[in-house]
Amino acid sequence: MLKKVTVTNVSTGRATITVVDTDSQEKALIGSGVASNETATVEDIIGLDETVHRISLKKPSVEDTAQFFSGLARCLDRNIGISKGLALQTNRVRSPLFKGVIGDLITSIASGQKLSEAMAKHPVLFPDQVLSLIIAGEEAGQLGRVCRRIGQSSRKSSKIIKKLQNGLIYPAVVIVLAVIVVIVMSFTLVPSMAKLFESFKAPLPLGTKALIFLSDILIKQPYLAALPFVGLWFFFKNWGRINSQKWVQDLALKIPKVGEIVRKSASAVSFRTLAMLVDANVRLSSALEITAKATWHYHYKNFFIKLGEHIALGRTMHEGFVIEGHWLGPDSRSICGLIELASETGTGTEMLNEIADDYEEELDGLAGQIDKLMEPLTIMFLGLVVGFLIYAIYGPIFSLGDIILPKK
Repeated sequence: MLKKVTVTNVSTGRATITVVDTDSQEKALIGSGVASNETATVEDIIGLDETVHRISLKKPSVEDTAQFFSGLARCLDRNIGISKGLALQTNRVRSPLFKGVIGDLITSIASGQKLSEAMAKHPVLFPDQVLSLIIAGEEAGQLGRVCRRIGQSSRKSSKIIKKLQNGLIYPAVVIVLAVIVVIVMSFTLVPSMAKLFESFKAPLPLGTKALIFLSDILIKQPYLAALPFVGLWFFFKNWGRINSQKWVQDLALKIPKVGEIVRKSASAVSFRTLAMLVDANVRLSSALEITAKATWHYHYKNFFIKLGEHIALGRTMHEGFVIEGHWLGPDSRSICGLIELASETGTGTEMLNEIADDYEEELDGLAGQIDKLMEPLTIMFLGLVVGFLIYAIYGPIFSLGDIILPKK
């Protein structure tokens, strides 16, 4: 349930409003980060107001995760207690859900639970790979170090995601404007042109017939004009589910440049997770199992599952990589070479981190060029839309001369 916390500074009288997603007023007060010289009141947000708030409020992000774990690591390194360290992160995160979760973590720890046990109740914010690292950090007495590694990894991911999102703004705006132009013309210009063509009984090309058909549908049922925007909203809302389909992932790998970005992204996430787990002294079989769950691409998921099976049979890491290297794509031979070097020198964690660093650097470079990669595709799409409209609307006009002034 959403709760609105009004925090008032005792000295200045200035009030600020913070929204916290939690189930109790106590947790809402903790999540709002009330200081000692401030007072606070809590109100429930219910009904339609809650629905509107949930649509508009900031969702949990990789940036929030990076801020949370980096700040917590800094507190633990300075021997600040876990509860106090968690409380200091409430004003660093922006998501109401994350603020509420911090309040729940502090309450759970106060009741005698471990940090890992409290985090296990929130798998959306703390998935298996993060939870396994926290458990390993608690057992090894290196919780601060583990939190720092999670924060660093999340910060790198956040930086890359921002670059990719910025590069996709331009094509998204062009697509939306193109849809709006077609809809507006269907309501205004196309009906007038259709009457003109019908009066002369001129034969119409297929594109013109399609545009007139679309115009007739929208005029008779104008609410269908919202269908493209609802479709786009549904597409982006369910992108995670769509992207998890195997045929979608296979298709993405076959698209030039896009496939390269997909492979490097999946590789960076997978090998960074495995490196952190191994560095945290998690057993190799468990680390491979967790990495398989953490990766989002089924090629890499299958790779780490098969690799775990080879390890269970007594094969070395290098042998498993060589046998299952086809899942890794064109870079499989170079990765196998690095793993062989790691096996001979005993530097497995360093090599895994090196592989992840290389992929992240390459992905960072590609993410910075995403706008240049998308620009020709956007221009091509825009050209197709404009060309279709010119052909559909003005094509029949050029043939009206033969009808008005027929040849003798």
